[in-house]
Amino acid sequence: MLLSITTRYRPATDLGYLVHKNPSSHYTTEIAFGHVHVVYPEASEECCTVSVLVDVDPISLVRTHRGAMVNEFALSQYVNDRPYATSSLMSVALSKVFGTAMAGRSKERPNLVDTPIPLEVSLPVTPCRGGARLVRRIFEPLGYLVGADAIPLDPRFPDWGDSRYMDVTLSAEVTLKSLLTHLYVLLPVLDDDKHYWVGSEEIEKLIHRAGDWLVGHPERELITRRYLRHDRQLTSEALSRLMEDDTADSGAPEPCQSVDEASIEGPINLKQQRIDAVLEIIRANGARRILDLGCGEGRLLAELLREPGIEQVVGLDVSHRVLEQAAKRLYLDTMAPRQRSRVELLQGSITYRDSRLVGFDAAAVIEVIEHLDRSRLDAFERMIFAYARPSTVIITTPNSEYNVRFLNLPAGEFRHRDHRFEWTRSEFADWCQQVAHRRDYSVTMSGIGSGDPEFGSPTQMAVFTR
Repeated sequence: MLLSITTRYRPATDLGYLVHKNPSSHYTTEIAFGHVHVVYPEASEECCTVSVLVDVDPISLVRTHRGAMVNEFALSQYVNDRPYATSSLMSVALSKVFGTAMAGRSKERPNLVDTPIPLEVSLPVTPCRGGARLVRRIFEPLGYLVGADAIPLDPRFPDWGDSRYMDVTLSAEVTLKSLLTHLYVLLPVLDDDKHYWVGSEEIEKLIHRAGDWLVGHPERELITRRYLRHDRQLTSEALSRLMEDDTADSGAPEPCQSVDEASIEGPINLKQQRIDAVLEIIRANGARRILDLGCGEGRLLAELLREPGIEQVVGLDVSHRVLEQAAKRLYLDTMAPRQRSRVELLQGSITYRDSRLVGFDAAAVIEVIEHLDRSRLDAFERMIFAYARPSTVIITTPNSEYNVRFLNLPAGEFRHRDHRFEWTRSEFADWCQQVAHRRDYSVTMSGIGSGDPEFGSPTQMAVFTR
């Protein structure tokens, strides 16, 4: 059973500091069902590859086995694909040999831990119930470029067709700790099996390893169900737990969290001015199908539904509770059927590829990006500008230069406690121009709210068109 990770980050040998394994050494450790070897087929300044080889002892596997595998024939416990196919055994091995890297710790390269670097993963024999399409559904929303080729049953007899095994490659600019947690959770999901009995402790593992990214994944339910081996009670409990912690990367704070921002901006009614400015752009462009990404409690959606020329509005937010607030604001339960057919609320993340977001005329992203970690901006850019690609994208964000004009905002503080950053006008303009250049859009910049001669408008807006 083999898994390889390659980077061309310079110097590439810094990968050794992240995985805590010296490229000049061969590392071996014993696990319950065999041995794990860590080797470096290549280690240079330009390219470094670390490989994990799991040598499975079928006898040890049977002795530690707790009834997870179905007996298809008398010797199936001893004659099976587990020593060769990348499965939950590899997840255990990764946790054993790369546990410190998975936790995001590196004494020698602490700054590199949270830095996305180019990484490529090779999984030459991966069991996948669902084929290449499932591999893409699982990994592409996380920002990976996916290669998945079916392995024939026997190359000498092509008429026999393909096996259920895939030769999978994944590539992305991502932190190593994120890559390892993705693999730890998703390898058994692809296989749709585990080599051990699944109980309530698996929910804790899932929340611990995937709580920060699974909640917004468009295949959240499928991943949870397969990870927990289709146990309905465990799956329901896990999904409920995830929903309790669904505010990360929401792109819009919940109403109870908005008090500080509302108290700062309220006197100038900036929230309504932003909505009015976005509506003006949408009307001018003649957009009929609109996305509101990070829709929050649905203020923009309510305004869009009053526009007779708009055929469909879709609000997306990662927070289930916020979407419930939006549904109440819009009176979805009592809305007339014809009007109800125009609006849809979706749970999901603005940083994950989601096929439900493709094919729209315009997307509004109002006061959202500042709630994202800077490391997630690239994923947001890829999702909206490379994958969804609406004709018009409208982004608003605070102008940090104007903050000195808010008398009730202490110097140096952000307008909201969940903001991860607030940009100056030049910083926002630079980012927008780079995105437009990379993604083949044009962009115009403007301000929202009464402008200050020295510090500009309180909100800045970018309108991308293609």
